[in-house]
Amino acid sequence: MGFKEKMQKYYTDNYIKKYGDRMTQFQGNILSTKIEEKTILWIFHKITATIIVKPDTSKMVIKCSYTKGRWFKRPDFIQVNQGHKVIVMGLKGEKGKDGSELITIMNLINLTTKVDLVPIDHSQLKKMKQPTPRMRG
Repeated sequence: MGFKEKMQKYYTDNYIKKYGDRMTQFQGNILSTKIEEKTILWIFHKITATIIVKPDTSKMVIKCSYTKGRWFKRPDFIQVNQGHKVIVMGLKGEKGKDGSELITIMNLINLTTKVDLVPIDHSQLKKMKQPTPRMRG
């Protein structure tokens, strides 16, 4: 194992140790999107995206947010519209603090247009369990 792999393993282990209990992933349809872009002095660009998703497995809705700032260049965000099917990977809010119901987006995969926010290997994605319809007799 080379130095690069050791460092990568060290960082991933520490990240999972710190945020492992808050990591979440769900699949659903987008109900609403709001994307805001700000520029400060033509140097610093900031994007804030708020997405409301209805998961396939429940009747409730989940509010998700994505914030990114970048110097000199505009940060990228993928095209998402109402009705698109997405997989959201992110962190739940800390209990007892503001925004505990809010999910901070780490990655967003649009299954309708087959585009990722952060490119990943799709073969490593777990198949999501879909609820089986119950037959009434």
